[in-house]
Amino acid sequence: MDLADFDYSLPKHLIAQKPLTSRRDAKLLALSEIKDTPSHFKVADLFSFFKPDDLIVLNDTRVINARLKTKKSTGGRIEILVERVLSEKVALVHMRSSRLPKIGSCITLFGNINISVKTRFEELFQVEIVSSHTFEEVLNTRGKVPLPPYIEREPNDNDASRYQTVYSRVPGAIAAPTAGLHIDQLLIDQLVASGIQISYVTLHVGSGTFRPVKSSLIKEHKMHSERVVVPAATVTAVNETREKGGRVVGVGTTVMRALETAARSSGSVEVYDGETDLFITPGFEFRVVDALMTNFHLPRSTLLMLVCAFSGFERVMNAYRIAVENNYRFFSYGDAMWLERKVLKRGRGL
Repeated sequence: MDLADFDYSLPKHLIAQKPLTSRRDAKLLALSEIKDTPSHFKVADLFSFFKPDDLIVLNDTRVINARLKTKKSTGGRIEILVERVLSEKVALVHMRSSRLPKIGSCITLFGNINISVKTRFEELFQVEIVSSHTFEEVLNTRGKVPLPPYIEREPNDNDASRYQTVYSRVPGAIAAPTAGLHIDQLLIDQLVASGIQISYVTLHVGSGTFRPVKSSLIKEHKMHSERVVVPAATVTAVNETREKGGRVVGVGTTVMRALETAARSSGSVEVYDGETDLFITPGFEFRVVDALMTNFHLPRSTLLMLVCAFSGFERVMNAYRIAVENNYRFFSYGDAMWLERKVLKRGRGL
């Protein structure tokens, strides 16, 4: 398929610039296996979608305050986005400045934080703090929430909590696993009380999630790499769910990519601790996830390709047109979708 196949028209006013007051007040467009036309719900209705033997899998990554804006000692402005912290004093970063620093140079940030530029890997610089500070300290005291580029405002105090899931616990992401932003503690409590099992994976979302696909032939696109952990407890939960005939429900495309990565070698999910560059496009053979909660994704994006692969190209693209017609809110702080895999057995739909 060509890149143009995954385009759609989106009025700018439908790009959500701030979260709703309550996480569960978002709208939910549901596309079941047995209907080609989506149904309209609220996220507050989500509890009723689950069956007693289902397993819900969440991504417990936590967004770090990865954006640093300041002036260099020379007076010029510089913006640094920390892509990945490698150790206490070493990180991979993006830099934006009128004049990018040379390899081997040293820059001073915030008046007293000295950073040495060690090397460069394409658009990323490896840098090292050579003063007494650590990256954890710098990000916690000087960093700002790295809101996506389509949110055209500076982060505020509300973003510090709302651009995190309520179950985030492993720092390392520079973008939120946004489907999870709709899950509140009340829903988690309801699921646990009803006996539905909850498991976790960790996928630290990187800036590559916003990287545009530049090739007109999608098979030529190279996916970015992200850090993934699928623990033994989650593998056991998936296998037990399969034995009971329940569904594995992923909250977010990050959960989908983590679980399907962990099943690539043997066909069934295994413990995994490493990197993933899994690129899911129509024709992909899904092995783990049966239903997916996700947000609305950018036109021509790899994530839109993923959901089209999961629930059917024509059905998903039609659902997006219906969402636009009904003024759904799009992207990170927007509304959500519930998608069922086309190969689910009859009687498991909404």
